[in-house]
Amino acid sequence: MATFPSHGRIAAVDYGTVRVGVAVSDPERRIASPLASLSRGTPQSDARWFADLVAREEIVGFVVGLPVGSRGGETQKSREAREFGQWLAQSTGLPVTYFDERFTTVEADAILSGTELTSKRRKQRRDMLAAQILLTAYLESTAPEKEPEALDD
Repeated sequence: MATFPSHGRIAAVDYGTVRVGVAVSDPERRIASPLASLSRGTPQSDARWFADLVAREEIVGFVVGLPVGSRGGETQKSREAREFGQWLAQSTGLPVTYFDERFTTVEADAILSGTELTSKRRKQRRDMLAAQILLTAYLESTAPEKEPEALDD
């Protein structure tokens, strides 16, 4: 697992061979927000897109969704996501870690099912929303444990 600087924005990537969804955290890593859906192009154009993202959003590291099997094992897609993560680390020079993304797309589809979006718009939003769900889960899993504050009567 990669180590990120203690402060700064993290981007999550919902990996896909056709599109990737991207979400970003705030610098304090409390909130995840959907940001963009990238239609994949050439490795060079994708590298430029991610370099622009890093500069514009001041990203300090990436979380790449790892589509593990329902029993937690590696799949062909998880191997592809790992290869993508290695490429992303080399292309941006930033640390990359992986996080289990099981059911993020299913959850995103459930959220979007009641909307009146076209199929194309739903797919674009689904990728960003899946990345946001992934990043939220990652941030919650790495947040320091805090004692609940006392409620005054």
